[in-house]
Amino acid sequence: MRIVGPGRAGSSLADALAARGWTVADPVSRHDDPSGAAAGVDLCVVSTPDAIVAAVAARIRPVPTTVVAHLAGSLGAGALVPHPRRAALHPLATLPDRATGARTLLAGGWWAVEGDPLAVRVVADLGGRTLDLGGDPATRAAYHAAACIAANHLVTLLAQVERVAAGAGLPAEPFYDLATAALANARAGGAPAALTGPASRGDEATLARHLAVLDAGERGLYQALATAAASLARRPPTLGGTAPREEVAACR
Repeated sequence: MRIVGPGRAGSSLADALAARGWTVADPVSRHDDPSGAAAGVDLCVVSTPDAIVAAVAARIRPVPTTVVAHLAGSLGAGALVPHPRRAALHPLATLPDRATGARTLLAGGWWAVEGDPLAVRVVADLGGRTLDLGGDPATRAAYHAAACIAANHLVTLLAQVERVAAGAGLPAEPFYDLATAALANARAGGAPAALTGPASRGDEATLARHLAVLDAGERGLYQALATAAASLARRPPTLGGTAPREEVAACR
């Protein structure tokens, strides 16, 4: 196999497959000519930013026996036309660097697949599990949105936890333990059943006190999520409608 665009994701995949006995050819880097990338390999993986996958794939000469795949979660296999054998292969994982990424892929996990059956073999060789997205663009878009919420948005939220805790002179570790427990509860019984806290019980006064002590830059995210929590608990998302006058004024 060969990687075109050996960034974090592509290099992680190459190292993981090499550890499983695959022969990995020299990669094609940003300034190399990719036209011959599909020659002499059974799998050519385009691992570039989503926006240029189609353009890079179009520069690769099609080889009838070679599967050309990409790792873009937002794109289907159709982005790889005119290659006769093509696949979309997206790891549902965070790959922050090459070494960590390879270990993550070798540990097994979920992959979204579409197209040529060789993609399923790749996942099987890594001990992973497949989500078959078919060819429906709406299904893929919803899949990728859910993936971004689960990873990117969650990390963004945890960054706010770190900032708020640090502002009070508190370590982040206890709150990560709390988040781990909440995630386990949600996984075991579903997110609505795992919801606790002031928004879930309609405690507007407590919510107002929270908003009053948060920096102005933190309030928007907190208020949006508290409103969503209230909605999840099927409570009117008033956020301050019943709080004491002085507390409401303080959080404006």
